[in-house]
Amino acid sequence: MDSILVRGNGELHGDIPIAGAKNACLTLMPATLLSDEPLTLTNAPRLSDIKTMTTLLQSLGAEVSSLQDGQVLAMSSHNINNHVADYDIVRKMRASILVLGPMLARYGHAVVSLPGGCAIGARPVDLHLKALEAMGAELELKDGYIHAKAPGGLKGGIVNFPLVSVGATENALMAATLAKGTTVLNNAAREPEIVDLAQCLRKMGAQIEGEGSSTITIQGVDRLNGATHPVVTDRIELGTYMLAPVFCGGEVTCLGGRMDLVAAFAEKLDEAGISVEETDKGLKVARRNGLIRAVDVTTAPFPGFPTDLQAQFMALMCIAEGTSKLEENIFENRFMHAPELIRMGADIEVHGGTATVTGVKQLKGAPVMATDLRASVSLILAGMAAEGETVVSRVYHLDRGYERVEEKLGAIGAHIERISGV
Repeated sequence: MDSILVRGNGELHGDIPIAGAKNACLTLMPATLLSDEPLTLTNAPRLSDIKTMTTLLQSLGAEVSSLQDGQVLAMSSHNINNHVADYDIVRKMRASILVLGPMLARYGHAVVSLPGGCAIGARPVDLHLKALEAMGAELELKDGYIHAKAPGGLKGGIVNFPLVSVGATENALMAATLAKGTTVLNNAAREPEIVDLAQCLRKMGAQIEGEGSSTITIQGVDRLNGATHPVVTDRIELGTYMLAPVFCGGEVTCLGGRMDLVAAFAEKLDEAGISVEETDKGLKVARRNGLIRAVDVTTAPFPGFPTDLQAQFMALMCIAEGTSKLEENIFENRFMHAPELIRMGADIEVHGGTATVTGVKQLKGAPVMATDLRASVSLILAGMAAEGETVVSRVYHLDRGYERVEEKLGAIGAHIERISGV
């Protein structure tokens, strides 16, 4: 099993290219199931989760080809011959549930295993199921599988989400494109990945209005055609690499970065004393005066502070001046990185969904273990600001969401290397 070795670092300088969004690509890929014509995605990230979704789609009979070193995905679902998403594949990744809506909409039936993924709370799929039921789906949970059918096809309906759910919004949006009549999604998620999906579906012939707002209206069509679509920039990778020069000093430009993707995050960086400047190349980041101020953060659905940047920001607050409070409102059990940061000398107290972090002058390198995707990269960032060496184990989590981390950080001066497992 691979590990990442990080040594305490000096200043970082240069450019970091930001990949296409993992969460967007994992949503766009199942959209191929809605049409028998080719769907091509450009700017695709090269990640293990993308390989898992590729395997899942291929198991259903879709053709998926990875081109141009994995940055282009050419897909076709003209010969779907299996309607069962098997547990052995689905258990590896929560996004696998996103094949349910498209399969049900196009074929009228599907059997999908309950999904897996990072261990960051229960993350139930009930909102996905209630949305599909509002469109006339008949659902049964049996032996760990969702058995779904819509013998006469899905029908337009009113979906009132009691909570904002990105995944449920995505599943319902895809399903509604082929439903008979009009579907309205109320309290829909507003994330850029939702907007990206709607734009792709519109290229395929879908009739959608309101994406990016809390109400999305979809007029169902008889069929969708093929399309070519670029995956939106990964705002979580963007936010993560924006922090690199903050931990180490220096100045780094995140290529392709846009302020609208990380506005709430950039606002907190500004409060902490960090300069973020939008240029024609991307976002340029540097400390203003060498100091980092403690800042309180509360995670919230977009356009609020992203839960997927909470671990990285906590690591930063470990070396800030003063005491900060981080409140996690999206997922339970999402402070599992705190004990690992404490091993490095951090001062953190966790009570329920709130973590209190008092900054220390210096973190110390230590052997630590990644507990989930975002926790893994937070430990790498902390290691770059620590004295001595930090070894981060279980980095298979990291490879699910960040492509070629050691290459990207190494290119701007970070002392980082991958240690291959025995």
